[in-house]
Amino acid sequence: MPLFLGGLSLCTTVRADEGMWLPLFLKQNEARMQEMGFKLTAEDVYDVNASSLKDAVVIFGGGCTGEVVSSQGLVFTNHHCGYGYIQQHSSLEHDYLTDGFWAESFAEELPCPGLKVRFLKEMRDVSEVVLAGLENGTSLAENVRRDSIDARSRRLMKEAAQGEEIRVVPFYHGNQYFLFVYEVYEDVRLVGAPPSNIGKFGGDTDNWMFPRHTGDFSVFRIYADTANRPAPYSPENKPYSPKRYFKIDLRGCEEGDFTMVIGYPGRTQEYLSSYAVEQVLKQEDPMRIEARTLRLEIIKAAMDRDAQTRIQYAAKAASIANGWKKWIGEVKGIERLDVVNSKRDYEKRFGEWTATPEGAAYASVLPALQKAYEEFEAVQGEAVVFQEYVLAPEAVRFAYSFKSLCEATEENFSETLQKHRVAAADFYKNYNPEVDREIFEKMASKQAGKSAAAVPDPAQIERFYTKSVFTQPQKMLALLQDFKPAQRKLIQNDPLYRYALSVYDTYLSNIAPAVTRVRRQIDSLQRLYMRGQMEMKTFSGPEMLYPDANFTMRVAYGQVNGFSPSDGLVCKPYTTLKGIMEKENPDIYDYVVEERLKELYRNADYGRYANKRGEMPVAFIGTNHTTGGNSGSPVLNAEGNLVGINFDRNWEGTMSDIRYDAQMCRNIMLDIRYCLFIIDKFAGARRLINELEIVEDL
Repeated sequence: MPLFLGGLSLCTTVRADEGMWLPLFLKQNEARMQEMGFKLTAEDVYDVNASSLKDAVVIFGGGCTGEVVSSQGLVFTNHHCGYGYIQQHSSLEHDYLTDGFWAESFAEELPCPGLKVRFLKEMRDVSEVVLAGLENGTSLAENVRRDSIDARSRRLMKEAAQGEEIRVVPFYHGNQYFLFVYEVYEDVRLVGAPPSNIGKFGGDTDNWMFPRHTGDFSVFRIYADTANRPAPYSPENKPYSPKRYFKIDLRGCEEGDFTMVIGYPGRTQEYLSSYAVEQVLKQEDPMRIEARTLRLEIIKAAMDRDAQTRIQYAAKAASIANGWKKWIGEVKGIERLDVVNSKRDYEKRFGEWTATPEGAAYASVLPALQKAYEEFEAVQGEAVVFQEYVLAPEAVRFAYSFKSLCEATEENFSETLQKHRVAAADFYKNYNPEVDREIFEKMASKQAGKSAAAVPDPAQIERFYTKSVFTQPQKMLALLQDFKPAQRKLIQNDPLYRYALSVYDTYLSNIAPAVTRVRRQIDSLQRLYMRGQMEMKTFSGPEMLYPDANFTMRVAYGQVNGFSPSDGLVCKPYTTLKGIMEKENPDIYDYVVEERLKELYRNADYGRYANKRGEMPVAFIGTNHTTGGNSGSPVLNAEGNLVGINFDRNWEGTMSDIRYDAQMCRNIMLDIRYCLFIIDKFAGARRLINELEIVEDL
């Protein structure tokens, strides 16, 4: 019989601040939270039978969090979460990225095709259904176990009603499974966004850094049908009436105050072996950092030269740089904390435990993991080269996407062609062949010797950008307008298309299967190792093992707190508008300050949004354990009111996905007072302020 882990892993005390907790089990954290200042209960956060705080939190798009802040479905999230949709509506004539956007009425709010928000309705443990009869060790064939779990999960997901989505998600590396029911709204419209000089102030230079002065927010609205139900976009839809929305608290936070973040953290790996961490430290992160450094140098130079290219590549550069800078900080943090050796010390204790009768079932798992990671090093290196070097030129990926059109049957040809017309228009809107060619040439010159993959020579690359239809936007768009099945040979004989097929075939035939085979072996062993760690805790100590993040709703709690990033340097826990003026540099795009903002600063015209010292607060930091996916998450005070919007972590703490360090790890939050100050005093969007329920006095 499988040992279900609800009682095993969720029944002990916790470490202060660290952890991303499932709201379903928050009762076990309640005493500690209240000791830190929390004035509510676990049921106030999560309750399936009554309105609770979780009903005001949404999955925003595919990788962020947002919060409902009014009775008319207004949603706050980060500027960088809404960036792609702001860009989608931007052009040289209406450059909302540069100038900002503020709808002056419901009618002016802009539809965002493809954007959805999801409300969590409930979560429940389905381990008994999903894992019934499956062995917990490695003796059962992994494909049999995986197929059984997939089949059972699909049956559970069929329970979804109209407008709902059900996901069955593994926890503790597949030792436990939970079902999540979401209500999905697909009519979401852009309401407001500050200029990028506010919403992205500091740009990639300040990304992952503190002190921070970024007004990282954007405003959207959820629409529903006349019965308040989820519905596709329609001019007849009405602003959504939520079950719950957050009150806005202008009293702010001081050092030591309780804070809570509710959101959807993406992925952490707190329970890896030393072999896994060493692989990240010595191979994977350094390879990715090197490749992205090369791409960013080319893209940023092109953006500096040309305004159109700046708009086209703004979101791409931000996406590439986000991982690049994070990995640099992660490497430094792993080295500073000596995580590999501390993992080895833990594994020594684990080995001693497996020599006892209680742990004997896990005696072979660490030696097997060590062997698996030795094999993984070679195949993963090839995979990283393919992802970061071979696929760096956008035209390669775009050309390969036409495989579906070349292989389309007579019955689905027209439908497939239309999809490619739409995709091509979207692709070329943000594509510069000269930039892409420079990236191709640079990556090819650096690729040699890093893998066994064939590298195109300069003459081949020249041909790709002078003869291929894929690198000639007008020619390709014209071709697709009246494209016939008989013309598919024009694509099939295209030099770039043939190259793309070749490199993808190499990857899919040789590299991917090897990676998958070793990865599945590692996953199977990690599941057993995770189970052993959880069982060892029940024998050896009181620490509770919170599950790794997996883009399901979590609660992280902590306190407002500064930190010392290096010897002799101490960061206060908050920043102010004064710091923006100190950083101003009109010659650097990331540090240009809007004239209206300077005027407000000169006149100290902060309205009711100043702190008790008369300063205009911008950002603050705390000890809440967060990661990617928490972007846009509501930051709540002890009463459950909104005091901030989570948007980043400090660079010194980016290793928290692997090892949390209470002394150094800080989440960075936009002070809600700066958000409202920009909406009200800077943009004059009073209609949005009037929607909010604002708390100012005790």
